[in-house]
Amino acid sequence: MTTSLKTQIALFSLFSLSSLYFLLKSRRLRLRLHASPLPPTSPKLFYLSETNTSKTLAQRLHSSLLSNSLQFSLTDPSLYEPDRLFSETLLLFVVSTWQDGKPPPSSQYFSQFLSDSANDFRVGSLALSGCKFAIFGVGSASYGDTFNAAARDFSKWLKALGAKELLPICEGDVDAGDLDTVFNAWGDKVVRVLKGEVEGESCTNGFDEEFEEMEEMDEMEGMEPGEVDIEDIAGKAPSKNSSTELPNGGSKGENGVKEMVTPIIRSSLEKQGYKIIGSHSGVKLCRWTKSQLRGRGGCYKHSFYGIESHRCMEATPSLACANKCVFCWRHHTNPVGKSWRWKMDDPLEIVNSAIDQHRKMIKQMKGVPGVKQEQLDEGLAPRHCALSLVGEPIMYPEINSLVDELHRRHISTFLVTNAQFPDRINILKPITQLYVSVDAATKDSLKAIDRPLFGDFWERFQDSLKALRDKAQRTVYRLTLVKGWNAEDIDAYSSLLNLGGPDFVEIKGVTYCGSTTTSKLTMENVPWHADVKSFSEALALKSNGVYEVACEHAHSCCVLLAKTDKFKIDGKWYTWIDYDRFHELVTSGKPFKSEDYMAMTPSWAVYGANEGGFDPDQSRYKKERRHGAAALKN
Repeated sequence: MTTSLKTQIALFSLFSLSSLYFLLKSRRLRLRLHASPLPPTSPKLFYLSETNTSKTLAQRLHSSLLSNSLQFSLTDPSLYEPDRLFSETLLLFVVSTWQDGKPPPSSQYFSQFLSDSANDFRVGSLALSGCKFAIFGVGSASYGDTFNAAARDFSKWLKALGAKELLPICEGDVDAGDLDTVFNAWGDKVVRVLKGEVEGESCTNGFDEEFEEMEEMDEMEGMEPGEVDIEDIAGKAPSKNSSTELPNGGSKGENGVKEMVTPIIRSSLEKQGYKIIGSHSGVKLCRWTKSQLRGRGGCYKHSFYGIESHRCMEATPSLACANKCVFCWRHHTNPVGKSWRWKMDDPLEIVNSAIDQHRKMIKQMKGVPGVKQEQLDEGLAPRHCALSLVGEPIMYPEINSLVDELHRRHISTFLVTNAQFPDRINILKPITQLYVSVDAATKDSLKAIDRPLFGDFWERFQDSLKALRDKAQRTVYRLTLVKGWNAEDIDAYSSLLNLGGPDFVEIKGVTYCGSTTTSKLTMENVPWHADVKSFSEALALKSNGVYEVACEHAHSCCVLLAKTDKFKIDGKWYTWIDYDRFHELVTSGKPFKSEDYMAMTPSWAVYGANEGGFDPDQSRYKKERRHGAAALKN
């Protein structure tokens, strides 16, 4: 048989099989569409949710519907058979937008079915002609063009299949501080439309003149829109009619410039123990500060670098961040943004207020059992400032002036950046120690973990690491290990070490902050200290002697790698800092480098020591935890 004939037979077979496949698929589709109709079903309220925000909102609407004798089935689309969609007559959706403008992964099958049906000419534009729907979108305007893209896609697909809108799509913004207000107004309108009290008119951002008048009447009857009680992102929010509230974060400041801290953000952060400074800064008393005031041990920075935890002030000049990390221990209650667009406070006022608020919190520790008077007196004069409280400190336009003011007072600076502003790193003046958060080692995992706002996040991340090479002072990669997310990428992390060549690599297990509406992490994602040690040893081995494991702090589940050519002298580690020498160098105005202000690491802090990084001059305290029946015994 000739080659040409074989080719013809192969092509004939391929076309025959393709024709048969499409014939059978078309026949199956016609049978499904023309089969006897499915029995009527109750109206559905779907929620497409990843962090439970949309689910919480849908549950609230469901209760409102039932209380108005409107029977709806609250439905998780992942548990719903999409084929039944063509028998539905009334649908409500609360749709979250996840990464890249797509619906949450849990509803992927349902979303794909709807998309495929809308784009399949064989289904036709009358498949849902007997169905009405309304959609509320839950998204973040900080993501730009993909804001509520999933909700808009659902509306487009349903219309393509012939469904009619009860109300135009309503788009809620989780960053605006008024999500609940917008949703409640939309839900009230849905109820009134379904009961026939009003027609399905325009729903611009969940509000129209009718509802604004209703809210004004409510306020006249004694409502206090400024009083909020936040438990999570789906909690109560200030009224949109409040004259000080601006969309997308911030309230009106001088000359109309909006402030970063909205009432909802302020309330939430204050509940977590933050003291808000001015319009965009904050300070909080760290638990390790409290611990060392009582002589119960310091944090890992005490073990690694010799800071005095009871004299450390944790603060930030910018509560805003450009990421929405899955392990954020602030539960995403801080604002987000890609650039500074808020009113800006004076750096001197920020430093003065931060120290004042810090001193007040230290004074409140007086009389607490175990607090030592000597430590209390020392704590009133902070010597260290951890610019890592929340948000992205380097976003603050006057960060250099703020650092200068801290150094003028002989307060050392430990600044953490989330590796999205390489230009800001480049212009940063010398600080005591500069950290870059390295939350993942690959583009896909970084996107999944940090959920960055920038489209070019990976390039920004790499450029931020490269910017460390030009810094003469101490630089650190900070790795947060999350089991099942980023704890298996040893080779990829090793390659990142070459980009920035940091002096140190801190490797810490993720801290579990409880179940929240903004994170799916559980205790299963928290590595043991042994896991962190194994990872650290493997990463050091990959460096071929450039780095070695230098210190550990078992209590914090944290390990430190250090460069051997700089910080290991005659077999001894010099990871600690001579703070007095650092301030002398800063005051001199002359160039200096990290080796100029290093100090010897004590033996108890060295990796492998019996103390596990716990200072023997402190008293180890272990809280007795009693559970179940034991907790009921006297």
